[in-house]
Amino acid sequence: MSHMAYACLMAVDPDHVLRSAAALLTRKSTATMDEVAKAAGISRATLHRHFAGRDALVRALETLCIAECKAALDAARLDEGTASEAVRRLVGAAEPAAGLLAFLYTENQLFEGEEQNAGWSLIDDRISALFRRGQLSGEFRIDLTPAWLTEALYGLIASGAWMVRSGKGAPKDFQHMIVELLLGGALRREES
Repeated sequence: MSHMAYACLMAVDPDHVLRSAAALLTRKSTATMDEVAKAAGISRATLHRHFAGRDALVRALETLCIAECKAALDAARLDEGTASEAVRRLVGAAEPAAGLLAFLYTENQLFEGEEQNAGWSLIDDRISALFRRGQLSGEFRIDLTPAWLTEALYGLIASGAWMVRSGKGAPKDFQHMIVELLLGGALRREES
């Protein structure tokens, strides 16, 4: 068997294809399946054999993102230290997944109807529990619900990813800007 024939028989690594797609779509959310295939270094036909269309690709990216978010939640050790410290660790741990999260955040079909992936609810529950812990300890305002704070965190992470990607924000500021805005609010407090 020739080297070329052997290379053609080698399996395409679906993880490589997914990560290539994620990298492209986080830069260009309107990328076509042709562009995704090119970015992954495969033909459109090969891409289609792995993902029967954009919706299937987006669903696979959703599964990848949920796994990365769960890993970030674990890495952030949400039950250790103050709730504020845990939020700071969570934003830092979530930064590698922020671009993908920002892309998925705009894919409305993922969050409508009964088709919603249960993984999102598990992530929401863990983050909401962290905000509730901060409220019970007196760290966080009680007039903002944990669910509202959780959604605000997602929005800030998605916006932060966009800021960095577009060059309007420095990568080194990602964690600080998000945490300070979320936990401090935008109101200036009088020095006591």
